[in-house]
Amino acid sequence: MFEGFPYVVSATDSGIEPIAGLWRKRRDEIDRHLLTHGAIVFKGYGLDTSSKFGEFMAGLSLELGNYVDGNSPRTKLTDVVYTSTEYPAELPISLHNELSYSDVWPARLYFCCVTAAASGGSTTIADSRRIHDTMPARITEEFERKGVMYVRNLQSEGGMGIGKTWQSTFETNDRFAVEAHCRARNIRYEWHDDAMLRLIQVRPAFAVHPLSGERVWFNQADQFHPSTNPPDTYEALMEIYGDTPFEMPQYSCFGDGSPLSDDLLIEVRSIIDAQQVAPRWETGDIMVIDNMLCAHGRSPFTGARKVLVAMSGYQTDASASA
Repeated sequence: MFEGFPYVVSATDSGIEPIAGLWRKRRDEIDRHLLTHGAIVFKGYGLDTSSKFGEFMAGLSLELGNYVDGNSPRTKLTDVVYTSTEYPAELPISLHNELSYSDVWPARLYFCCVTAAASGGSTTIADSRRIHDTMPARITEEFERKGVMYVRNLQSEGGMGIGKTWQSTFETNDRFAVEAHCRARNIRYEWHDDAMLRLIQVRPAFAVHPLSGERVWFNQADQFHPSTNPPDTYEALMEIYGDTPFEMPQYSCFGDGSPLSDDLLIEVRSIIDAQQVAPRWETGDIMVIDNMLCAHGRSPFTGARKVLVAMSGYQTDASASA
């Protein structure tokens, strides 16, 4: 791991205008550091409320986007600002690149710590280039040949299933809008009798950064697989769905439908976790990451914690391989 991960910028003056002014005056330098390091933390600017973060993001004149088709449970606060993943505090969130299971994903993520946890709660990060380069060739070659298949079963509002609803996932109650989105994004979809929606996506396991030309590990095979859950949950899922894995709330396998073995995923996770860094949040911090160069997750925490996120600069397969 190179020095300066994440790269840290400390404030001389706090507030929205100082950080916005820094961004305007040194945008090219910020872009260069982000391309080199993958993640930048801005400390001491005091952006400690949702409104301050929203005002800061609005002033950057960026192409901000939404979280339509996102897999993580989160609350939409404004058109472009969301809470970070709402997942039990006692459990970690594994490292991943946002929406890497889709053929359209955000180029950058902007995190803001409104309330730091009493303990833990880091937004963990890892360099996706290093993950790729340290993955054994026998693993990368198999993923290269087969790709990854992602399966999601989204319940309907008021249904008896578990996990996210298709209404919250697509931010609409309109089935036709959902179908149009799926067709545009190469997502196979199936409506079931109980209004449950099954989504199936087959994606490459790697991508090439459009600016640096660097090859990165860019998939969520390990995160979508049921073995990502605590052992008791994994055991329960396998007892219920062991013979019908495509009916699980979410599932992953190789792109040809062959299973990902537990042993393979244990090795993949250990290699990814070996690259993990856990910068400590302080209230008011901003962290910007290049979503292709840097994977992110979350460590368990105690106490109150509120971290917000916005996304910008959407990319596609064509742009990533340019």
